Amino acid sequence: MSVENRITAAFSVPPELSDRRLDQAAAELMPEHSRSRLQGWIKSGALTVNGESRKPRDKVMLNDRLELDAEPEVQVSWQAEAITLDVVYEDEHLLVINKPAGLVVNPAAGHADGTLVNALLNYAPEVENLPRAGIVHRLDKDTSGIMVVARSLIAHTSLVDQLQTRTMGREYEAVVVGTLTGGATVDAPIGRHPQERKKMAVVPGGTPAVTHYRLVERFAAHTHLRCKLESGRTHQIRVHMAHVKHPLIGDPQYGGRLRLPKGTTEALRQVLAAFHRQALHARQLTLEHPESGEILSWEVPMPDDMQKLLAALRQHVKDLESNDF
Repeated sequence: MSVENRITAAFSVPPELSDRRLDQAAAELMPEHSRSRLQGWIKSGALTVNGESRKPRDKVMLNDRLELDAEPEVQVSWQAEAITLDVVYEDEHLLVINKPAGLVVNPAAGHADGTLVNALLNYAPEVENLPRAGIVHRLDKDTSGIMVVARSLIAHTSLVDQLQTRTMGREYEAVVVGTLTGGATVDAPIGRHPQERKKMAVVPGGTPAVTHYRLVERFAAHTHLRCKLESGRTHQIRVHMAHVKHPLIGDPQYGGRLRLPKGTTEALRQVLAAFHRQALHARQLTLEHPESGEILSWEVPMPDDMQKLLAALRQHVKDLESNDF
């Protein structure tokens, strides 16, 4: 429940976070807040465990109750910028955006400006009073597609709850290396890569993550999939598809070097070599409106680069068939 001028939240510690540090568990349960901010709330007593103040390094146990009641903080270091946004829907509580590939969501080292947050502060200045300027979930820089931003504390609390209870529906388009014969589910925990800290990986003791995928179209050596998230871990679809040996085309972190299957035409080789981002697009978003309770759903088409990629893969199949004597 949200009070109009405060940030509130409450969670029970699930089995997978039992015996973890309080700050680590809080970061998993409330990913919309930075680790440093959560630690500050723990130290100030705004974030409690079973009604008591704890230290960030203290362990939490199964079913411990974490409660947050904090004042919102203005992100004074983030500057508004006149960056064009593709707005799919908006009202006083929600802003639904079709994010282009190449746009960073949150300002960070190396990306202090030119981000979606900078654009939001210009388009909807009221978001400066919300955690992370209303961002409750994000898309990777080079993933395109639909995402929702909170414009009010009521919306922020509701959207975070929907993400935590997995009632917010998110569906993605993906084009992967290799041919699959049908859909399946990847149920594998994700955590930091043990050697490469900028990457995620399927690791024992990681945070539970579930990705469902189904086949849309199969090509000579690639497959177009629809992926549905049951959880929302960093790089989840990219990590899970690489884990099952079907990485996304163009993925710079998890795809490895460009693989050209036998029979690849020069035309397809050029298209694959020029596709420098993960072939991943957030196509559909379904959620409950934070005020009315109405179930709303939006869908955005694939951008030109992915449509051209699919067209080239279809043409490659035709070329192979025409040469099959």
